[in-house]
Amino acid sequence: MYPPAIQKLIAQFAIFPTIGPRTAARFVFYLLKASDEETKNLAESLLQMKERVKLCSFCFNPFEPIDTAQGKPSWLCEICRDPGREKTAICVIEKESDLAALETIKQYRGRYFILGGTVHKLKQEDLEILRTKELIERVKTPEITEIILATNSTPEGENTALYLERKLANFNKKITRLGRGLPLGGELEYADPETLKSALENRK
Repeated sequence: MYPPAIQKLIAQFAIFPTIGPRTAARFVFYLLKASDEETKNLAESLLQMKERVKLCSFCFNPFEPIDTAQGKPSWLCEICRDPGREKTAICVIEKESDLAALETIKQYRGRYFILGGTVHKLKQEDLEILRTKELIERVKTPEITEIILATNSTPEGENTALYLERKLANFNKKITRLGRGLPLGGELEYADPETLKSALENRK
């Protein structure tokens, strides 16, 4: 139906989460009508993001490295570099947008760990996506005394939390879950600040 170049771009956009072929086609035809300057800026922004943005070596939060006083780039994000952050707690979340939601309420002052996904019925292909090995390496350190499992209140989030509880049970650390403030089936990134604050304060 469409020229090959358009079909290829539609297929690329359709890979994005929650984006189907129809929405992908709308994106493509918007770009087709956009000015050369707009499309050039979009292309440059994509290339700059891939070139400049790295993943934090501790929590896997995307950030742009900066040079330290020694003239070498730091591979820790701003949160992990912050000397005011508590080193005793680590908040385990599913994705980057969950971190952004929790930071908005300015209630939590520990560090984070981004899992990179969830598990559904503990399928092996899902388990391989999670950064479980990396999380265990972080948890092994003596300074961490509390692990907050802040997965979403969805079936996948609950399965993930139960799986992690079993994997981390032998490390003699305090393992807590977010309180009941979050609605069943809700996700952190869509929760209002007061609900998030209540869920964090009432963790157990």
